[in-house]
Amino acid sequence: MTTKRLRWGVLGTASIAIRRVIPALRASARCEVVAIASRDRTRAGKVAADAGITRAFGSYQELLADDMIDAVYIPLPNHLHLEWSLRAIEAGKHVLCEKPIGLNVGEARALRTAARARPELMVMEAFMYRCHPRWDMVRHLVTDGAIGELGTVHSVFSYDNRDPADIRNDATMGGGAWLDIGCYGVSVARFLFGTEPVSVRGKMEIDPVFGTDRLTSAVLDFGRGTATVTCATQLAWHQAVSLHGSAGRIELPLPFNPPGDQPTRILLYRDGDVQEIVVDACDQFVAEVDRFAEAVLDGRQVPLTLEDSVANMVALDAIRAREPAG
Repeated sequence: MTTKRLRWGVLGTASIAIRRVIPALRASARCEVVAIASRDRTRAGKVAADAGITRAFGSYQELLADDMIDAVYIPLPNHLHLEWSLRAIEAGKHVLCEKPIGLNVGEARALRTAARARPELMVMEAFMYRCHPRWDMVRHLVTDGAIGELGTVHSVFSYDNRDPADIRNDATMGGGAWLDIGCYGVSVARFLFGTEPVSVRGKMEIDPVFGTDRLTSAVLDFGRGTATVTCATQLAWHQAVSLHGSAGRIELPLPFNPPGDQPTRILLYRDGDVQEIVVDACDQFVAEVDRFAEAVLDGRQVPLTLEDSVANMVALDAIRAREPAG
């Protein structure tokens, strides 16, 4: 690496890239976004002009061939995550790919195998919430016994989207609630218990037109506690996570998408009282790209390993197969 700033290219013009990640890359002191690609060169040029990006490409492969790019961010539809992550690795680029890392555990393992063959490259699933300091604080509270022995974690994440043109409602592209937002609840539960579920059970309600799951609920058994995860694409918008222990509980307002310019809260209930713990404002997307850049430039470990991503997909797959995870 010949620069102290990581030079990024963006594969695709998805909304999350335009609204969240490109602004984060521009705000980062360790990153520089230098190129964007779209299958529509005109679209790529417009987004580049609006975002102050110097180069625009009319194909993803053109961007990967650019020697001025060190790392790529991939916000493509779910069914393209594995293909273009593999192509980026083959091109010698570091990879930050949106969640889910693939459509199933087989794809996640295939990516892990490719990444192991190129250990000089950093490859990470973009679970941005894990880079917000609030979650490290919550885990410390749990491990320090602030609520006693953790017994159960409950998470809910829902929104109402019935647009037939939206890729999240396209089964052939890996749409549906479980892969899009259920993955957060599974990830949170595994993170807080610090282990993998020994079994999972759940129920999916499939949209008769889209063929995607529009309401999924799961119970994960961790042997020493449980977690429930509910996600939906046709219910009112909501997100919440609560932790319940033998001596208290913790609640987190806006657990996955807190505003980046405002402090966030952790509510700790114990002994009949509530303590509000305030965490300084943090743009978790900036934190994500900063920590990825530090891993590349300073030789640190990425905050979310592919081992973690594969384990998360094992649990996600187990619900879809109606089989125990393990």
